Amino acid sequence: MSSKSDKRKRVLRKDRTGVNPVTVGLAVLVLAAIVVYAGFSKHVPFTHGFRVKAVFVNANNVRPNSPVRIAGVNIGKVTSVKAYKGGDGNMSLVTMEINKAGLPIHKDATLKVRPRIFLEGNEFVDLQPGTPSAPTIDDGDTIPSTQTAAPVQFDQVLSALQSDTRDDLKQLLEGYGTALTYEPTAADDKNQDPAVHGETAAKSLNDSIDDAPGALKNASIVNHALLGLEDHDLSGLVDNTATVAKALSNNEASLQGFVSNFNTTLGALASEQSNLRQSIALLGPTLKHADSALTHLNASLPNTRAFAKEILPGVKETPATIDAAKPWIVQATKLVSDSELGGLTKELKPATVDLAKLVDGTLSALPQADLVAQCVTHTILPTGDVKIQDGQFTSNVENYKEFWYSMVGLAGESQNFDGNGHYVRFATGGGSQSISTGKYGGANGAKLYSNVNQAPIGTRPAYPGKRSPYNHTANCKDQKLPDLNGAKTGPADGSPQAQAGVISTDAIKTPGTTTSTASSASVPTTRKASKDDLAAQLIDRLNPFRKGSGK
Repeated sequence: MSSKSDKRKRVLRKDRTGVNPVTVGLAVLVLAAIVVYAGFSKHVPFTHGFRVKAVFVNANNVRPNSPVRIAGVNIGKVTSVKAYKGGDGNMSLVTMEINKAGLPIHKDATLKVRPRIFLEGNEFVDLQPGTPSAPTIDDGDTIPSTQTAAPVQFDQVLSALQSDTRDDLKQLLEGYGTALTYEPTAADDKNQDPAVHGETAAKSLNDSIDDAPGALKNASIVNHALLGLEDHDLSGLVDNTATVAKALSNNEASLQGFVSNFNTTLGALASEQSNLRQSIALLGPTLKHADSALTHLNASLPNTRAFAKEILPGVKETPATIDAAKPWIVQATKLVSDSELGGLTKELKPATVDLAKLVDGTLSALPQADLVAQCVTHTILPTGDVKIQDGQFTSNVENYKEFWYSMVGLAGESQNFDGNGHYVRFATGGGSQSISTGKYGGANGAKLYSNVNQAPIGTRPAYPGKRSPYNHTANCKDQKLPDLNGAKTGPADGSPQAQAGVISTDAIKTPGTTTSTASSASVPTTRKASKDDLAAQLIDRLNPFRKGSGK
């Protein structure tokens, strides 16, 4: 019996088919190339490391594959250099790929383009990763131009002194030489110290050397004091100043506005150069008086030194306070941005012009307000304190209080209301006596009629038939106080006396009362000056429930 292998049909080697050897060879070569590339480049294809971008004002000689270093150690390389679309169009955007050894990178990191070797012609990027307390940046973030710097090229040094610049420098030196050798005239010496009359500026500078020992001694004392009381006080001051300057540079728009405004301020000072010249001429006498003041200041320094020692613990706590304030500063920065208070300030800018006009108008308004205040103090308030004598109707309280009593009564009467609003309900009566008013609503108005039980016995005050004389040129504060109790009394309207125009100065007799003439109450003269201001007096007078006589 034959085996299974014998049953199969045998195929000759030359007739056998399978994978093409060429294809197998190519596959092996490609696989070997990938392994070799990965082994030498140590980089996985189609992936990239941590990338960060930076904006440089000048990226001379920085090209792809230029190294990125921290403290001289390569931690990455430049992958691309292209034009930056933002800014003024003259900056470069450099993209770098950073290894894990160079991470993390903080938001206050700085980058500088430095030459590898002097005059070598190629550069590297020197990276300072920032302070550990600052937030870190993410993959793909961009560091602004305010945190980058480029080296000064040799051609820039040579181009700094162009022909016009050299001419200006020459004129400056000639002018300085003329100023040192100029012989002053009598008019020039008029406002100068007698010790320098007739001397050139160079001679005066030479004479000032005689006073140099004392000045330099004091300067050395000041320099010694600047070193501080503890080690590294001065270096700490420099570091903190650098931190403040870096924080200012992060807000580029605000810093640009500050520089522009500062330039405007200097331009305004330059326009007043004649006044500045006069001010500088007066500095000499001012310094003489300042010397005496500094002498007294020096005598107070021991106490100042003691205070400085006492305040040192608080100063040492300042860094912690600043750290605690940083979140607030971040929020405040957003608050003053263009989308918040910055935009509001721009919108309010036109209003400042009107506000300036308003302030200018107060120059004429304030004197008028002063006259009003004096009128209230000397005329209105004393008049309000008068107690009006009205026979049986006398309340024996100041008349301004009676006004507020009537307001309270009206408020109580008008508490009822319906769908139309508040209303006052009056109880009307009748009688055998008819009375009427004058025309209500002007000359063309109508009269109002009513009936009462008893006939009117008189009118107070009597209707004079004409307006009181009015002098618009007289100040209210200078007016004589009105005699409120001296009002004339007239007969009842419609009586023969009223029709004849008879007006009596006697008071009308009423049942249970005695006849009284013009007020026996004294009318106060001009109010004396009070320790309280006018506002306090007004509030006091307008309060109907204040404590006082007559209540």
